[in-house]
Amino acid sequence: MHFNPYGGAAALVAADLVNAGSASELLGGMVRNGMSIAGLTDDEAARIAAWAHLLRPVFAADPAERPGLVNDLLAEAACRPYITTHDGKPPHLHYSAEDAGPVGRVRAYTAGGLAHLVCEAPDRLGICGREGCETAYVDTSRNGRRRFCSTRCATRVHVADHRARQLTA
Repeated sequence: MHFNPYGGAAALVAADLVNAGSASELLGGMVRNGMSIAGLTDDEAARIAAWAHLLRPVFAADPAERPGLVNDLLAEAACRPYITTHDGKPPHLHYSAEDAGPVGRVRAYTAGGLAHLVCEAPDRLGICGREGCETAYVDTSRNGRRRFCSTRCATRVHVADHRARQLTA
């Protein structure tokens, strides 16, 4: 499924932030999904990690509860539209000013991305359905029926279900 830039890449950055365990993983998730961040200080990484803890409930919530949670994030991030022309790109929309710094940009970008996704396809966010896995994901599949964070987790569940059925047969 194709999303607009905020609902797609920004929501993927939000999922990567929720799943990150270190500053390098935080930065890697942002860069992998097209967000240009030069580097993070230890303080900035800690502040973004704290923000990630606020993002997790959106992925875990029932789709009907997500708008309220995302509205709280939007208010916290103080998002507002801003036209920018950074890095030689033509004018395009951001939700933070260029001088907002990396923490402000990440907060606005991820809150805006989740807002777009919750409005367009609120059922495409989730936490992996495998018991013991808490990985957040954005469902970009064509049919929108994803329940697991990865093929590996899905396979584990399906193999375990198959083995359980074989024992009872």
